[in-house]
Amino acid sequence: MLEERAAEVASLPAGEIVPSPCINVCRIEPDSGLCAGCCRTLDEIAAWSRLDDAGKRVVWAQLARRRRA
Repeated sequence: MLEERAAEVASLPAGEIVPSPCINVCRIEPDSGLCAGCCRTLDEIAAWSRLDDAGKRVVWAQLARRRRA
C-alpha cells in the first residue's frame, strides 16, 4: 500500500499539495528507528511541516525504497 501511495504522490502535478504519509499508527520500531505506520524517521516526522513539496516528494520516494528493502 505504501509503495502504491508513493507512486501516486510521485505522479502528482507540480503545485499539488503533497499529503503526509502518516496513517495514525505512530510507533517507532526500536530495531530500525522507523515509524511502524509510515516508515519515516523521527527527524523526517519532525521536519515534515517545514519541508517544501519537493522535499516531501523526496521523503515519499525514500519510504517506498525502505518498504521494499
